[in-house]
Amino acid sequence: MRENNSENHIKLTGTGSYLPGKPIAIEEVDYYLGELTKAPKKLQKWLIRMKDLMKEMLEVEYYHFAIDPETREFTDDNITMSVKAAQKALKGAGLNPEDIDLIVYGSAHQDQMPTASVRIQEALGVEQCGEISIHANCTSAYKALLIASDFIRSGRYKNALVLSSSMSSSELRAEYYNQELVKKEELFLRYFLSDGAGALVLQATDEKKNGLFVEHTYMESIGGKKPSAMKNRRPAYWMNPKEEYELGYHHLTQMFNEQLRTHFHDEDGSVFLKGLKRMLEEYPVNINDLRYFQVNFPSKHISELVMDECEQLGIDRNTLYSKMASMGYAGPPMAFISIDRIISKEKLSSNDLILSFVTEVSKFMQAGYVLKYF
Repeated sequence: MRENNSENHIKLTGTGSYLPGKPIAIEEVDYYLGELTKAPKKLQKWLIRMKDLMKEMLEVEYYHFAIDPETREFTDDNITMSVKAAQKALKGAGLNPEDIDLIVYGSAHQDQMPTASVRIQEALGVEQCGEISIHANCTSAYKALLIASDFIRSGRYKNALVLSSSMSSSELRAEYYNQELVKKEELFLRYFLSDGAGALVLQATDEKKNGLFVEHTYMESIGGKKPSAMKNRRPAYWMNPKEEYELGYHHLTQMFNEQLRTHFHDEDGSVFLKGLKRMLEEYPVNINDLRYFQVNFPSKHISELVMDECEQLGIDRNTLYSKMASMGYAGPPMAFISIDRIISKEKLSSNDLILSFVTEVSKFMQAGYVLKYF
């Protein structure tokens, strides 16, 4: 569809989420992901202590992994999980796949060809549509929403399917690692991350009534002078897979403890707080109408520390919305999974706001959105 001169409103007409497998407790994580029997003995002992610490700090009751622990085979992948979430969102919106004219997909990172968005398009049976794939760690879902919203607002598209999924288990299971080379910062993520997918259907409307609407979307990167705090060591070209494995360049690593805290907190406040301030300065909202403050962090402990800061903006800590305890932290799709939970489990009233903001640490990219109920 070509652009027109009018601005459409963006209504969220359908949501869906998918969590693979049965919910498992932290005590079962090593059974599902596999024991690291070839890792250095000192590191194996450290992992036992770390698991207890993670249990106390995260307060996650259940995780979801797309792995059969007996066969060690995957039961889903990023495409199948996305499609299952999308089918629920389409049903909620009362649309068929062929009604979609734009698919925007976001994930932590990708290296497949063809890209995920067209694989999802094929799996849904959509013959022709616009599509975009984004990989930007935990901001990818937010950027997918931003791009789809801007396209609908401009009139370029009418019906957008916005998706995100994460198969964290594929990078965390024992078979993935060169175990003799693993380090602490590569292993504690096994007790942080979970698998899952979320989907939204956005539609162009002439007026705001009877539903939830996208009011504002925002993104920025403030990592130009900060080191990468979450990464692998793959270069910007394809390596020999055997060499990559032997060097351990494929291992996902993240700073933690004081090292990460140093780069997350500046002298004048956390990067999260300052980014949220910039967003609210650019897109002012009535904080008194805030019903849910959706913070996308993989730890209840971190979320509560952030809330201590956010109270200075007038944000009531009772608005904090997190369902991580019951489903684990699925990374980028948690933004859409949480929206799906709000829509399906909560009752919204006129003028209620949903505010969400995220800081990811691969290069301190940040993003947010404001949804409003009319």
